[in-house]
Formats: sequence, structure tokens, C-alpha cells
Amino acid sequence: MATSVIDEQVFAELQASAGADFVVELVDSFLEDAPQALAALRAAAVSGDAVAFRRHAHTLKSNGHTFGTLALAEAARVLEHTPLAALGDGAMAQVDALLALYDEAAAALRERCHA
Repeated sequence: MATSVIDEQVFAELQASAGADFVVELVDSFLEDAPQALAALRAAAVSGDAVAFRRHAHTLKSNGHTFGTLALAEAARVLEHTPLAALGDGAMAQVDALLALYDEAAAALRERCHA
């Protein structure tokens, strides 16, 4: 599972630069913080807070790139660069799709770091 969701080259480069043990700590921190970021993204979509929406999407995009979960990063990038008003009624569907990608990425990262 991990290899299909995580870009192994990106993950290996992160381990080489930060150290494998520290990467586990980083992943654990991401897995703890990301659900709050996703909830905040959803709340921003509901309330129409475009600034908060873009900020939380940016955070998820950056973390996705860091860990090599590129599908998650790309979906978050699209949300970051699409005006909330342009998403309209489709905003929640986009957030739900991002959540599904996060769930896949989280499972792959857990498998990769805690196997």
C-alpha cells in the first residue's frame, strides 16, 4: 500500500536529510495535527472564510509534499488555488475527496513508519 500512495524517492530524501527517527516523529505529528486542519478546512468552507480555507489547504499541501503523499498534496494545491466562491456547492465534495486522500496517506504513512 505505502508505495502506491507515498513517493518513495521523496520519502527517502526526507529520511536522508532529517534522519529516519526524526521522520517518524514528524509523521506522528502530522497524523495528530492533520485531522484538525481538515476540520478547520471544512469549517472555513461552511462559513465562507476564503482566507482560512486557503491557509488550511496550503498547510495540507505542504505536508503532503514533505512526506511524498503527492495525490494529497495535489488535491490540496487545487483547493488552495481555487477561490472558495468558485467551488460553490462543490466545496464540500472537494473537502470530502481531500479527506479520503488524507485517510489513504495516513494509512500508508503509519504502515511505512510503524510496520
